[in-house]
Amino acid sequence: MDTSPLDRVDALLTSGQPDAAVDIVRQAAAAGDAAAHFRLATWHLIGDPLPRNLQAARRYLTSAVAIGHVDAALMEVALTANGGGAPADWPAALALLERAAAGDPLAADHLRLVQAMKLDPSGLPLASPSAEVLYEKPDVRRFPSFLSAAECRHIALAAQDLLAPALVADPRTGRTIPNPIRVADEAVIGPTREDLVIRAINRRIATASGTDVAQGEALTILRYGKGQQFKPHLDTLPAVLNQRGWTMLIYLNDQYHGGETLFPRLDLKVKGRPGDALLFRNLTDDGSPDPATIHAGLPIEAGVKWLCTRWIRQEPFDPWAGVPA
Repeated sequence: MDTSPLDRVDALLTSGQPDAAVDIVRQAAAAGDAAAHFRLATWHLIGDPLPRNLQAARRYLTSAVAIGHVDAALMEVALTANGGGAPADWPAALALLERAAAGDPLAADHLRLVQAMKLDPSGLPLASPSAEVLYEKPDVRRFPSFLSAAECRHIALAAQDLLAPALVADPRTGRTIPNPIRVADEAVIGPTREDLVIRAINRRIATASGTDVAQGEALTILRYGKGQQFKPHLDTLPAVLNQRGWTMLIYLNDQYHGGETLFPRLDLKVKGRPGDALLFRNLTDDGSPDPATIHAGLPIEAGVKWLCTRWIRQEPFDPWAGVPA
């Protein structure tokens, strides 16, 4: 049986022959193979086995789309919207999505969700979400119905193939171990996965928090099963110059018991309804971590809890720093 030259690529990479693998893919791309163009794009995004080069990745994505690669089309939409490899351009991203939607049901679903949002021509919310103050200092606010039911479903579905047990690096050995604080499955929606729906939601989060979308880390989705929890913790990070100033939590479902968000020092417990968002300030007036914002996700007693979170830095944050493509 004839096989494609690309079938050899993974074997060459596994056997430590990256140069030979790259040569095969480049030859296939020169011959007009859409999958080869897409492979070169992803290698330039990941930075292995080719150096990370967002501009080159965009060029290969564009050529892959022109040949007819569906996955490349959605990735091109994401990078056009969030500025990966070129200035962010919402109108251009929307035009690309409209083109992709003509032949791809998934792109058509994304387009319907975006069209249902109340956005200006640049993709920003037409109005600021309304909030109720739960605590004044530290600043804790709830935004009822921040997301629609369809938007909640979209976020959960976007994470399904990425979910894995939460891990951290052991400071003693450097090895990856289960997170002793956050016992849950998690997924990070990196730049290439930030579809136009999620991009619009991230911009809505920025509007609600009075920050720029560039200050936000990648959206993280969490899934807690029975007995799982997020033990008391602060969201600030040790020894960083660009600290997490704000946290936005968004509750995606209500088919569970337990799992409330608890601020023990504030005597505040929140059980969000689907689509509700919770925003809180992590720092004191002098910019140091605020111990009053210690919080926990209480153990799940029954069912499964879905939540997403976006940590917002004090200054713009590089979305490619430590985030898988």
